[in-house]
Amino acid sequence: MSLAYFLHILQLLFLEQGHIVNMTKTERLATLKRQIERLESRAARRDERMRYYANQQVVTLLLGFSISVGGLLIFRPLGVLCILAAIIYFIYCRRKQVAFSDSVLKYRHLLQFYETQVARATLDWEHIPPVPPQRDQSDHPFENDLDISGEYSLHHLLNTACSHEGTLHLRKWLLNREPDLKTIQQRQTLVKELIPQTSFRNKLAFHSLYTTRYMQELFDARKLLLWLAQDEIPLPARYKMIVPCVLTSILLITLLLYVFGMLPVIAPILSALVSLSWSLFTLRDRLTLFEDAVFIRQSFEQLGDIFGFLERYSYREGSQLQQLCQPFTVSKEHKPSHLLNHLRRLAQMATFSRDQVGALFLNAFLPWDAYIANQLAHSKREAVEYLPQWLAVWFELEALCSLANFGYLNPEYTLPELLSEEETGEEPLLQGSELGHPLLDDAEKVTNDVTFASMGNVMLITGSNMAGKSTFLRTMGLNLCLAYAGAPVNARMLRTSLFEVYCCIRVVDSVTDGYSYFYAEVRRLRQLLSRLESKPRLPLFFLIDEIFKGTNNRERLIGSHAYIYALAGQRCVGAISTHDLELVSLEEELPQIGNYHFREHVIHGKMSFDYRLRSGSCPTTNALKIMRIEGLPINWPGSSHTLAQLEEG
Repeated sequence: MSLAYFLHILQLLFLEQGHIVNMTKTERLATLKRQIERLESRAARRDERMRYYANQQVVTLLLGFSISVGGLLIFRPLGVLCILAAIIYFIYCRRKQVAFSDSVLKYRHLLQFYETQVARATLDWEHIPPVPPQRDQSDHPFENDLDISGEYSLHHLLNTACSHEGTLHLRKWLLNREPDLKTIQQRQTLVKELIPQTSFRNKLAFHSLYTTRYMQELFDARKLLLWLAQDEIPLPARYKMIVPCVLTSILLITLLLYVFGMLPVIAPILSALVSLSWSLFTLRDRLTLFEDAVFIRQSFEQLGDIFGFLERYSYREGSQLQQLCQPFTVSKEHKPSHLLNHLRRLAQMATFSRDQVGALFLNAFLPWDAYIANQLAHSKREAVEYLPQWLAVWFELEALCSLANFGYLNPEYTLPELLSEEETGEEPLLQGSELGHPLLDDAEKVTNDVTFASMGNVMLITGSNMAGKSTFLRTMGLNLCLAYAGAPVNARMLRTSLFEVYCCIRVVDSVTDGYSYFYAEVRRLRQLLSRLESKPRLPLFFLIDEIFKGTNNRERLIGSHAYIYALAGQRCVGAISTHDLELVSLEEELPQIGNYHFREHVIHGKMSFDYRLRSGSCPTTNALKIMRIEGLPINWPGSSHTLAQLEEG
């Protein structure tokens, strides 16, 4: 089982998948599941062959030993031939077992990739690889509110990166507070180009998965970059190269002269002692060199396969992908494969330093470590010039492939249209059709349309408990984050200006800082106004859920009125949800206010929601209905008439 044969199988698989670009999500899922079934069957056959050759080795040892002993006793040459035949067959079986074992391992990683694809498409969170935990930015205006990072988050769903830095790239794009139109458009172009290129994306993901198979965590380039930033390789100084060469020359000359009887034996002995002394003097450098060599070999063995794929891939001429990957192909003299293979060979040569006694004598007679250190220093200078650029391209590719894979698995999603400042005067600031929540299952998802016609517009959303107000706010926020990252959005159409997103949806109190929930909410709302007063480069898009819900009805109503007055007509747009039906009268006071609501229905004594956004204020409430359905008391003596009126309202 050669690697070329296995890659041929992969090529057939990926080409086959390339034909399903125009399929619906359901058809795509069915095709992925068929791929998994075929791969499981092929992996099982190769696993069976691997066990067969493992058993053959045992049989060869036992049977070969018996036949060889019998042959030696009957006719010695026959016994020798039997031993040779057994050794040859054992070696053959061993090689076949290793080949099939490697093939099985590759198939398992390919299976893991496809199974993860199905999990991402069906929101099977337990089978989507977790992202490394990152410290929350407590002052971030929407990270926690919109479930951007952490478990069961947008970042968790999208991330396909196998490197720590690629994961951070994606998270940074999703958390960007001040989007740039040119940057977003460049990413959109690459994502649009990458979505149908399943062969490229899947092979890159497979190479990354396979080369990091023995790592417990994601590939982290920080240690490698720190190694590049070090001043020098051990033993790089000029005198440390010259001295062992001179000592080796003197030793060889004295030995030669001694052989021809021109010098006494003491001369080569003294030369050898001087060389050994120098070897002892540089022992610490050799040990450090060995440690560096082991690290270099491990790092470049992981990177070599990935960079080799990016170097050899046939890019479409003039494509954005070709321009992005140009550092891998621009120079024939400085290809990643050339540098990485050279460093790998040097690292293997440096492993002789592991045996301190052997290395001591080896370096006494040859300038072995000095030569390796000199070559490493030369290669390191080349690596410093090119490796950071190669790594940066790989990290960006991983983040871009995460976005493209998200679009591929959700073919009904669309790339949004971003409006420039010149276009915002002619078009609505934001217009979305069939906007959906990307973290909800398709069977549970309800889409809605939304429009913000002009600056200063405020959408005031009323509605019953559980009717969908908070979900709708997050739907708008999540799709804006996707749009500004350069990703497809969960919408039939989204046309939007650039905004700075600001949320007050999930505010938590802080026991350590002594903040109550209400005070934490007030601080967040104050930060929003302060940001607005600072006249940021972009207008604000705010999302506020249940404004001032941490205080009593009277003060909440007063505060809400004042706060909405402060926002309306400013350089911002946004939506505020509330239970206070008294606030709907603001539509008559302020032309920028628009009333919207979500409605519930009671069918056969059970609450039912359609999660559809409607114009106007909510005509019903459901708190008492929910309490009554769940068996809580809602009456006391003499109160039935009032409660009946409340329920009717």
